[in-house]
Amino acid sequence: MRRTRPGQLSVSVGCLAAFVLAALLGGCSVLFPEAEAREKRLFSLEELSEPYNQIILKTSLTIDALPKIQRFQSDRGPLLGGAEVLSEGRNTVATSGQSKDGRRTWFNMVVFHEFKLNVIRKTFFVVDEGRTSFGIQSGRGMRFDCQVVLDKEVLETSYTSENLRKIAILEHVLEELRGDIKEVGAQTDSPAPDNKMLGVCGMLVNQALELIVLRLDSSPVLATKLGSAGGIDFDHITFGEGSVRMDVQSDMAAVSFRFGDYVEASGKSQ
Repeated sequence: MRRTRPGQLSVSVGCLAAFVLAALLGGCSVLFPEAEAREKRLFSLEELSEPYNQIILKTSLTIDALPKIQRFQSDRGPLLGGAEVLSEGRNTVATSGQSKDGRRTWFNMVVFHEFKLNVIRKTFFVVDEGRTSFGIQSGRGMRFDCQVVLDKEVLETSYTSENLRKIAILEHVLEELRGDIKEVGAQTDSPAPDNKMLGVCGMLVNQALELIVLRLDSSPVLATKLGSAGGIDFDHITFGEGSVRMDVQSDMAAVSFRFGDYVEASGKSQ
């Protein structure tokens, strides 16, 4: 019987211990690199916001938009089928989901015109609680994107200044969003009694936009920067520094905000 020298044994045990420790600290990346790569791709921002990016305001019809937002019913089913929940209202469809570790939550939502059946509002939102490693927190942030076809009433109303007009449009977008989330919030194809993920996301968006509107009401001159590349600097009570933008073109408004690690370096105002 072959005997192992003590030196060889200690080296072997040391290598094994180092491998196991690396696997524990690095998660599944050492043991299952392909699984981790798939998980990262699945929950990347590009993947999560794909329905929002592919659906075109005023142009996309129900026949085009529904397969994109109902991803678990399409050829992409195996990727997101177990992660997203479908909620439907009269003219509104939303899908919301959460990563396996519960760290990241998101939703995509579209609203169709009652008669023309084209998309008149679309929304994407994601919030990430981040992670803590050796006492250092990273990855925490929040992102919101929304495009809205504005009502004639909003467009034809007279305002004493352009700043007040912008604030009124932002308030209108907030009101529409509240109504859309309320409409789909009680409807879901999930076996769960309600869609808590969508409700939590809606609460976070509502809170952020309300605080932004309050700040603009107290200082309307800030609205002049809403359409700039960097937008308006804004500190969120939970997610820290960020910015908000609103661009109005013809009868459409696009509103977005970024906080925490989701702030785009090139888009943050100086």
